[in-house]
Amino acid sequence: MNVIFMGTPDFSVPVLQGLLQSEKHKVTAVVSQPDKARGRSGKLVFTPVKEAAVAAEVPVYTPKRVKEPDFVKSLRQIPCDVIVVVAFGQILPPDILEFPKYGCINVHASLLPRWRGAAPMQWAILSGDKKTGITTMQMDAGLDTGDMLLKKEVEITPEETGESLHDKLAALGSDLLLETLEQAEQGTLQKIPQKEEESTYAKMLSKDLGRLDFSWEAEKIERYIRGLNSWPSAYTGLRGKTLKLWQAQVVETDTKEVPGTVVSVEKDGFSVQTGKGCLKIVELQLEGKKRMNASDFLRGMQIKEGDVLCI
Repeated sequence: MNVIFMGTPDFSVPVLQGLLQSEKHKVTAVVSQPDKARGRSGKLVFTPVKEAAVAAEVPVYTPKRVKEPDFVKSLRQIPCDVIVVVAFGQILPPDILEFPKYGCINVHASLLPRWRGAAPMQWAILSGDKKTGITTMQMDAGLDTGDMLLKKEVEITPEETGESLHDKLAALGSDLLLETLEQAEQGTLQKIPQKEEESTYAKMLSKDLGRLDFSWEAEKIERYIRGLNSWPSAYTGLRGKTLKLWQAQVVETDTKEVPGTVVSVEKDGFSVQTGKGCLKIVELQLEGKKRMNASDFLRGMQIKEGDVLCI
């Protein structure tokens, strides 16, 4: 097939690379978000997808809005049997959705219809889901509302972080897409409508989302620490400075202390009272310092029972 690929972040790159390496498909163009200025210099930086496409010598387009008539006209002149979309970041208009022979196929990082929206991987962890996966979907005009095609399921382990799940699902997406395209060519794909009542919106992540509330139960706080690793990260405060928490363990012990209070200090960490249960902090990062194990942190910072974490 002739494939136009649309994607932007790191998550999209393995799927693009799978297409580039396939002998059955030719990537005729890549569409990504515009370059962004970074740092104090304001230097424009390619998106990860554009960087991969340029390295592969594939033509790249970076429209501010894909719905602009001039861009749509240009796109329709490119050889194309299918458009593959992976975390692109813009809603596609009907003029684009409908022109390829096999339409537009999206590689989505959840078991649809469970999580629709911008951050399905992280919200699966934050919400305590036991499993998630990849779904290929026939796109329509809605936000992740199209018919489901194929799925691959993975377990969310007790140690799973947003970063580890990202890498796991990105690797799965490439194989699932190639299988989807093969079935599309063979005419064996089964399109399964989504049930609206089973869907949840995975809203975009923000830095404020990482601000921890110790009145929550320990299990919820621990999920937020894992799910928001590595961005935006879960954080609280210690003596007027931001304290990022990278790893913690739920402790069954409960006390009558106010949530956020340090209730015990050991060599390898310290435990904090929550709204239900305690949380042992084992990896953290104080503002201005590097990320480290709690044992190393405690050798340089005195933490005692009765100290309070808050921001």
